[in-house]
Amino acid sequence: MARTPAIPGRSCHHLLHLPAGPVLSDKLGPMTPHLWINDGLMALFFLLVGLEIRRELVDGRLARWKERRLPALPALMGMAVPVAIYTFVTRGDPLLVNGWAIPSATDIAFAMGALALLGRHAPLSLKLLLVSIAILDDLGAVVIIAIFYTSNIDGGALAAAGAIVAVLYALNRLRVMRLWPYLIGLALLWYATLLSGVHATIAGVVGAFLIPYIPSTGAEDEDAPGSPLHRLEHALAPWVGFAIVPLFGFANAGVSFAGVSLANVLAPLPLGIPLGLFLGKQPGVFGGVLIAVKTGLAAKPQGASWLQIDAMAMLCGIGFTMSLFISGLAFPGHPEFVEEARIGILLGSLVVAEIACLMLRFAPKAHAQDGGMKAP
Repeated sequence: MARTPAIPGRSCHHLLHLPAGPVLSDKLGPMTPHLWINDGLMALFFLLVGLEIRRELVDGRLARWKERRLPALPALMGMAVPVAIYTFVTRGDPLLVNGWAIPSATDIAFAMGALALLGRHAPLSLKLLLVSIAILDDLGAVVIIAIFYTSNIDGGALAAAGAIVAVLYALNRLRVMRLWPYLIGLALLWYATLLSGVHATIAGVVGAFLIPYIPSTGAEDEDAPGSPLHRLEHALAPWVGFAIVPLFGFANAGVSFAGVSLANVLAPLPLGIPLGLFLGKQPGVFGGVLIAVKTGLAAKPQGASWLQIDAMAMLCGIGFTMSLFISGLAFPGHPEFVEEARIGILLGSLVVAEIACLMLRFAPKAHAQDGGMKAP
């Protein structure tokens, strides 16, 4: 496949990479709109992900080990199998090996959106399972980014980040409930992390676990009065959902199929990603649920048939936001590889979404007494 990036709207691409700010890091150079989106605004996306993960682990669907047992194995297998498939398909090209994590991610927003479209065709227990698996998947993606896509560590900046974490932890232990000291600390933590060489978005997840949280006392999503975590999460959610994610998609997902032949699509990189999402996520997640239920590790989701569970596992193959983000980290300096990865991500995500929705639409419903995973 000719390694010529087919970048749509070259004028738009040029604008996204124009210097638009100071040099915050020698490694990154002058800040551009693209860098502000990927390293700045996406830190807020990861901050929201971290807040949601923390709330679920403390006071939500994953608060007890009993509730973590069912989604844990599917989430782990759903990340491992796509990696194995991608590695097998691209094994002949050492330049592509760094993209192994691209098909391992699940886009929780798009997966839940597709499931919501089916309404009554998807039982509540299935929606809860999908959310739980996606949350653990997000946590796994954060760990992967922090460990495998970090290089050239600046010890001084990392020590400064550690000191800021210690201050935020102390504020938390002292039960400081005003939000503004944490917001200042989060901004400083982001900058120190940016300078350290660790991807700046990791600061969002780390900072989320340092925000004070008061468990809610009523309904699951009821606000806890005075809880900084709830206030910050509710303030961020609309901005992330309606501004940051669309901006990220605009800046990173654009791809032109002009001149792309079947041979291009069947090249190792654009083929390995959709195969990982399509042939990896579904058997990995479904196999994890099957093993957990058959071994007695956890109960089957209540009111869900095995075909519905299989369709839910297929939905986990929608990568999009997180996969696009990882692709940018995997191939720095190789825009042609990033372009090919985008094609694979979009094709794979569209195929699994359509097939999963058809499966759920026509899947027979389970008997009411079937299964055991109930809504909290």
